[in-house]
Amino acid sequence: MKTNVTTNTDLRISLLFQLFWVFVRIGPVTFGGGYAMIPMIEREISTKRKWLAEEEMDEILSLAGAAPGGVGVNAAAFIGYRLAGVKGAIAAIAGITIPTFIIVCLLSAVYSQLADQPKVIAAMKGIHGAVIALILVAAYRMAKNAIFDKTTAVTALVIPIVLLVSGINPIYVIAVGLIIGFVYMPIKQLLGLQVRTEKDSLKASDEESNYPEYYI
Repeated sequence: MKTNVTTNTDLRISLLFQLFWVFVRIGPVTFGGGYAMIPMIEREISTKRKWLAEEEMDEILSLAGAAPGGVGVNAAAFIGYRLAGVKGAIAAIAGITIPTFIIVCLLSAVYSQLADQPKVIAAMKGIHGAVIALILVAAYRMAKNAIFDKTTAVTALVIPIVLLVSGINPIYVIAVGLIIGFVYMPIKQLLGLQVRTEKDSLKASDEESNYPEYYI
């Protein structure tokens, strides 16, 4: 009995350490904020370690983007809690924030003196381009599973246009999306139409071949 308890405790400690280490690796090497982290988080959690299914990751990332705060930290908290409860959330948050905090403090101390250097300016321009690419990949990955019928397709096309043209607060857009979902589902049920809440799953090999980074 003691052996089983000891083994379970060791496994929990090992999982906490792995959570911490995964996010320690993700945080410092990701430029561009939380959305730029999403491809790396998905690859580490779902593709490489198989801790969570892709459908679960999509739901977690949707919640992380809708909740207040940075999407990267939110995602780390949700993933850690899903895998190991409150301690897992703490380990994941510590992993993603502590190294980044240290790096930001160091950069802040020297950036003001190097900001005008041509090489630093060129490096920042290159980083900006890479960040845009990472965010586009993250958007593609999320849209690939979130858009599965005409309603979700129209919503995905209309909302960015509304945001760009009107400058409306994204919180209101999220609220409208919730209302659309709550109204749309009962109406389809009343009309006797098929109700789907997610895209039909594909085989793992087929899914991976559809990701841009699969070919890199």
